[in-house]
Parts: sequence; C-alpha cells; structure tokens
Amino acid sequence: MPTRNIAIGGVQQEITHPSALRAALAEFISTLIFVFAGSGSGIAFNKLTDNGATTPSGLVSAALAHAFGLFVAVAVGANISGGHVNPAVTFGVFIGGNITLLRGILYWIAQLLGSVAACFLLSFATGGEPIPAFGLSAGVGSLNAFVFEIVMTFGLVYTVYATAVDPKNGSLGTIAPIAIGFIVGANILAGGAFSGASMNPAVAFGPAVVSWTWTNHWVYWAGPLVGGGLAGIIYDFVFINENEHEQLPTTDY
Repeated sequence: MPTRNIAIGGVQQEITHPSALRAALAEFISTLIFVFAGSGSGIAFNKLTDNGATTPSGLVSAALAHAFGLFVAVAVGANISGGHVNPAVTFGVFIGGNITLLRGILYWIAQLLGSVAACFLLSFATGGEPIPAFGLSAGVGSLNAFVFEIVMTFGLVYTVYATAVDPKNGSLGTIAPIAIGFIVGANILAGGAFSGASMNPAVAFGPAVVSWTWTNHWVYWAGPLVGGGLAGIIYDFVFINENEHEQLPTTDY
C-alpha cells in the first residue's frame, strides 16, 4: 500500500533547509501567478461585459485563462518544487508517499499565502474591483458541489500522477504542464456552471479572504482533498510498481 511510504520528515531537512525554503518560495510565486491570471481574467471579463462572467463566453474565457495560467505556473515551478500549485495535489502526492508531511505543510502555507497575495494585488491594481469568490450556482446544493469537486480534482491529481509523478512516465513528463492545464480547463467547462470548479483550496481561499465570503467554503476544501487523496492512493497502489517506486530523496535536501 502507498501508506507504507508516508513519512513525516525532519524539521531541519523539511522546514529550515535552504532547498526546502526555495521550494516553498517557488510554490508561493507559482500560485501567485496562477491565481492572479485566473481571478484577474474573471475581473476583466466582468468589467468588459458588465458582469457577464456567468455567460457561456465567460465560462470559456475562465477555462482558457486557468488552463494557460496553470500551464505556466506548473512549468516554472516543476524543476524547483514539483510545481504543485494546489494543496489538493500536495495532499495527493503525500498520500502516495511522494512527499513528506512537513514538506507538504510548508507547501500548503506557501500556496495559501500566494493566493492571498495575488488577490490583494488584484484588488489594489484594479482600483478596488471586487474579487469574485467561489460560490454555488442557483439550484446547486452543497452536496452536489462536493461531488463535483471530488470528481474533478480526482481527474486533476490522476493526471499529475500519470504525467509527472510516475517514474515510468519517460518523455511524457515533458508535457505534464500542458496536460495538467488542459484537464483544469476542461473541468471548468464541465463544472464551472455548478460549483465554480475550484479543484484547488488555495484558489478558493485567496478570494474568500479578500472578499470575506465564506459561504459553503468547506466544499472547496473537502471536495478537492478527498478527490486528490483518492487519486494518490489509487494511482500509486494500482499503477506504480512498488519495487520501482522512487522514494523521496530526503538525504539530498
């Protein structure tokens, strides 16, 4: 089982070591880039269309902005931190035994701070334009949205495992940022009109802090974490040969 590979990690190696701090900084910057582009596109579309972001064209523009933004954010962070840009991805990778608990917590802090910083920068740069917080569409219950977030995040983290984590991915790993960006864009087209298609607790957290809107916020944590954890367990246990499983090189940090 992948739980055999779960490790807590040492404080000196995972919290205070320069390489760990560089990785956290990379996650902070990558998340800031992603959230600034994604949330910024929503603000821009609202401004240009007089609050028409809920139209089909608004959904398409959101999907494209998030797909392109995530592609860049993952690509620029991949060689430093792995380019998680998402607490659900970090959690799924941890559950599969591919990152230690302490390193994962460090990533979470950096990702959440990056999202909050991006939203505050957007608020300042746009002259106080409201930052759109994630919320459920009319007629959509919290349980429906919870299932949507589980399924969409499962697809995202499964894609991360197949293209970036699996040691057998070979040359497929070079297109990992594209594949990850594409699945997020496709999921926004599928679920954006229902739950908002967060798939990322950090993406929902920043706008919630700046706008101080917490209605049904639990959905954007519980759904992605459950979906990411399931993807990590299933992919690692079923598709990664444990004899070939590459352990986290903690001695190299």
